[in-house]
Amino acid sequence: MVEKENIYAVIMAGGIGSRFWPASRESTPKQFLDMMGTGKSLLQVTVDRLSNICPVENILIVTNKKYGGLVREQIPELLDHQILLEPIGRNTAPCITYAAYKIKKLNPRGIMLVAPSDHAIFNEPKFISTANIALEEAAKDDKLITMGIKPHRPETGYGYIQYIHDENEVKKVKTFTEKPELSLAKKFIESGDFVWNSGMFIWSVNAIIEAIEAYIPDVAEIFHETLDSLLTEKEENAINIAYSQCKSISVDYGIMEKARNVFVIPAEFGWSDLGSWASLHEMSKKDKANNYVDANTLTFDVRNSIIKGPKDKLIVVEGLDGYLVAEHDNAILICKKDNERQFRTMFAEIKKTKGKEYL
Repeated sequence: MVEKENIYAVIMAGGIGSRFWPASRESTPKQFLDMMGTGKSLLQVTVDRLSNICPVENILIVTNKKYGGLVREQIPELLDHQILLEPIGRNTAPCITYAAYKIKKLNPRGIMLVAPSDHAIFNEPKFISTANIALEEAAKDDKLITMGIKPHRPETGYGYIQYIHDENEVKKVKTFTEKPELSLAKKFIESGDFVWNSGMFIWSVNAIIEAIEAYIPDVAEIFHETLDSLLTEKEENAINIAYSQCKSISVDYGIMEKARNVFVIPAEFGWSDLGSWASLHEMSKKDKANNYVDANTLTFDVRNSIIKGPKDKLIVVEGLDGYLVAEHDNAILICKKDNERQFRTMFAEIKKTKGKEYL
C-alpha cells in the first residue's frame, strides 16, 4: 500500500473561467467562487476532497501569481512552498512540470495526483477508492494513468479515450480523440470502449519527469535549470525566467497522446467539469420546472433555465424556456443557456468593446 506521506495532490487553479461570466471575473475566477451553493468555493471543496487522499501538507496548488492572495485567503493552512505561482498561463504541461520538479526535490518517491480546481464530484467515496487503486498501480509500475469517466450521453464537449478491454481495473489506452462531432460521439458510446477524458492524472514523479524529458525535452530543459532554485528564495525569479522561455502546450498533446505507457481507469463518481452554465444546470438540484435557481426570484412560466443573482435584489422572470439569467456586480447576462458558441462570441465582444471593468 502506498504510504500517505508519499502521495502528493497537485491542484491546477490558474484559469479565468470566462464561460461563467458574469459571475466569474478575471479578478475572481470561478474556482474561487461558491458555484454549487455549498458555502465553499470550488477550490476549497477540491482541497477538502483531496485531503482524504493525502496529508494537507502534501497538497500543492498551481495558480497565476495574481491569485496567490486568494489562495492564501481561502486555504490558509497551506505554507508558501505549497502555492506555486505562474507568471503567465502556459497550459497544463508547464504547470505539471513545475509541480513535478518541485515534488521530486521534496520527495523522490512521490506519487502525484493531478486534478483541476473546478470540477464537481458528487460521489466522493467512490472517487477516493478509484484514486487509491490508481495510486497503488502508479507506485508499483511505470504508468501514466488518467481517470476516465464512463459516458452516459454522446457529449461533444469532452475529449474521449479508447481503451483495450481486459480484466484489469487500470486499462491500456488505445487512442485519444479530441471533442468529436455528434455522429462520432454516438459511435463511441455504442462501442462501449470509450470514456470521457476527465483531465485528472496519477503517476509517480519519476515516471512523469521521464516522459517530459522524452516527449517535450525543451520544456524539461527549461525547468531543469530551475532545480537548484526550487524551495529557496530564488525560486520566483527562476520560474519567471522559465515561463518566459516556455511554450504553451497541454500535457495531453505533449505527452499522453505520444507515450506508450499510458493507462486509464474507467470510473463513475458523479463527475462534471463544470465548464459552462449548461453543465452547472445539468449537475445541480432543480425545481419542478427543471430550473436551477440561486437568487431571490419570482418566476412565471419559466422552464429549463438558470437564474443566479444576489439575494438583496429581486429578479422577476416570465416566459423563458432554456435560458440563463445571471447578475453579478456590474453586469447582467440573459441568453440561451445551451448556446455555448454564441456565449464565447459575446464574451469576446464585451472584451473588445466594453472595457476591462466588465471582465
